[in-house]
Amino acid sequence: MLKSSLARGIFTLAIGVVIWFCPMPDGLDPKAWHIFAIAVATIVGFILTPLPMGAMAIAGLTVAALTKTLSIGEALSGFGSTAIWLIVCAFLFARGFSNTGLGRRLAFLIMRAIGSSSLKLGYALAITDLILSPATPSSAARAGGILFPIVRGLCTAFDSEPGPSARKIGAYLMQLVYQIEGVVCAMFMTSMAGNPLMVELAAKTLNIELSWGQWLLASCLPGMVAMIAVPYILYLFYPPELKKTPEAPLYAAAELEKMGPMSLSEKLLSLIFICALILWCTSLNATLVAFMAVVAMLATRVLEWKEMTSETGAWDTLIWMGGLITLADMMSRKGFIPWFSKMIAASMSGIDWTYALVALILIYMYSHYAFASLTAHIGAMYAAFIAVAAAAGTPPYLAALAMAFTANICLSLTTYSGSPGPIYFGAGYVPQSTWWKLGFYFSIVNIVIWVGLGAVWWKVVGMW
Repeated sequence: MLKSSLARGIFTLAIGVVIWFCPMPDGLDPKAWHIFAIAVATIVGFILTPLPMGAMAIAGLTVAALTKTLSIGEALSGFGSTAIWLIVCAFLFARGFSNTGLGRRLAFLIMRAIGSSSLKLGYALAITDLILSPATPSSAARAGGILFPIVRGLCTAFDSEPGPSARKIGAYLMQLVYQIEGVVCAMFMTSMAGNPLMVELAAKTLNIELSWGQWLLASCLPGMVAMIAVPYILYLFYPPELKKTPEAPLYAAAELEKMGPMSLSEKLLSLIFICALILWCTSLNATLVAFMAVVAMLATRVLEWKEMTSETGAWDTLIWMGGLITLADMMSRKGFIPWFSKMIAASMSGIDWTYALVALILIYMYSHYAFASLTAHIGAMYAAFIAVAAAAGTPPYLAALAMAFTANICLSLTTYSGSPGPIYFGAGYVPQSTWWKLGFYFSIVNIVIWVGLGAVWWKVVGMW
């Protein structure tokens, strides 16, 4: 393992060194070229992971400061981004849901109400995921930490185990939660750690602003269509053998009885969560609202300070996102992104922007076969792709939104496309060939809904 990590580290370093010493294009400042070399090496490191992503971000910023490509102040500038602190606060919100058990309670309440058939049970799990998503920016935490134990328990309750009985209901439920996860990630700015990063990259690359409410406005119609369509299409083309599930509401009722009545902490967290959702839809800054929610959780002891400081996912995200935002911002400030955009615009003259945008979306979507992380994929390609789309004449908001939603729905493609993949595939219910086939089919469904219908919707509401 050490040799493998060392080899990946040497390769990552070599990429940066080779670009650094390549002849610079005419008209480009040396610092612009050098920050590009450092950024590429850092992103390659994110993908190959010779070190954890946070460590790679620190290494990239350190090299930038040591080589005087950036001042130390410039190197640390990304950590003041409001997008980063929004996602940190969302991680802390998610910790509250986990601590209090409110997430599990919501799942069982919905299941008890509408879980009488396998299709309705699928919708119950999808709705639970959707409700949790604004305050849970991690698909691993939502789909893996909260929903997977429930799904696995349901499979056992229906005598559906890996092997001959997998298709009874287990394979359908496992695949449903995974396929719906990409849709849920796209629904809210705070549903996935990479979403605020894309908002920040769009601001720095295209000089456009997207608020929490604007994101929701853009996602609401295609998102709701996808939430309805995906479970139903899966039910038609990969149906469970068991159609009626009268035991599911009974199972949910039994679990709720074990949990007992709602605790004070659950009630307080519910109130805080509802208030945050309302305020996020107003003109108040989304990060300020998130900080208010964290303070409220600390004040009511829903979240303890020690728990806050031990939430490693939040602080790890702070480090790698801060580093990536710095590098993206400095590539723009030092002149690399403007130079790159002009070069692409010149090379694409005469090509209709709609064809260019479709090509970029398809390339972005299916290049995810080479990635095991949505955020690494975003870091590697999002800023460059929206810059190219805008240079070809695509309206900036259309480019940013189409690529942002594509970056989320990539999750459905493979067994390793995102964090929940190994968890659900590892349960042993769905063969890999079937998983990949369904992933490809749903990638087409989601592109039609999110980019096709989405573009029309964004035009109707005046976003481009």
